[in-house]
Amino acid sequence: MSEVYVSMNPVDEEPEAAVSARRTALRKLMRDKGAVVSFVILAIIITAALLAPVIAPHDPYDNNLRNMLKPPVWAPGALSEHLLGTDGLGRDIVSRLLYGTRTTLMMGILAVIAGGVIGSFMGLMAAYYKWLEGPVMRVVDILLSFPSILFGLAIAAVLGAGIFSITVALTISAVPTIARITRGAAVVQMQMEYITASRAVGMSDARIIWLHLLPNSASTIFVYLTLQLGQTILLGAALSFIGLGAQPPTAELGTMASEGRNFLFFAPHVSTIPSLAIFVIVLCFNVLGDALRDVLDPRLRQ
Repeated sequence: MSEVYVSMNPVDEEPEAAVSARRTALRKLMRDKGAVVSFVILAIIITAALLAPVIAPHDPYDNNLRNMLKPPVWAPGALSEHLLGTDGLGRDIVSRLLYGTRTTLMMGILAVIAGGVIGSFMGLMAAYYKWLEGPVMRVVDILLSFPSILFGLAIAAVLGAGIFSITVALTISAVPTIARITRGAAVVQMQMEYITASRAVGMSDARIIWLHLLPNSASTIFVYLTLQLGQTILLGAALSFIGLGAQPPTAELGTMASEGRNFLFFAPHVSTIPSLAIFVIVLCFNVLGDALRDVLDPRLRQ
């Protein structure tokens, strides 16, 4: 009985240690005021974007040339008028901002998720199978040698401009860096004793990768994906700004900023308001990603 007790003891203690570590990390994260503020702002922005059809005060695609280029109105009851003014076609900027934020976030999040899945798979395979490391990392190096904007241009030339094309371009641009980060984290785990022990007991490669290697590399991957979100959203807005993303009349923050550049001298709000929204979203994701890195990176906790 004593032998059984000793062998089971580490298994009993492991969940407790994991729960304690998560609680410690959460407490440390809650003490970071910048991270808390960023999280709250992002939660508000994402909730507003999801509820855009419910809370938008006007139809974002309703043209009214009699109301074109109205300035923001800061007064009680102005929401029923045009709180942030109107654009060059008389469309309400508040409504288009809500719908545009939803489109921008959708493109960025889908691209990061898809790029994260593909990049993580490539990185894990390169770390576990040494014979794959050379070919996979050479592909990664080739992808990294091209500026991300070129992917947008090339894919738009093949598939045509639009939300689908820009999402594909953003996904491809996210893959190589995620693959490299994942491989680096997985290589460190490959040197741990539990990998050798798993192989010694005859565990299959698939079980080792998906039950041990991936979960133990997940914190590093998750932190980078959070940071990558801000960069991807910014790149998506830039591609939309030059006409490769969402096409008019679809509301998207980069497209809205582009549509307002012709009115910068006499109606700057048309372009600056969506640009400010992009800035706030990207800044919040970057601040939150930095805070998560400080909490989850074991090298920074020491």
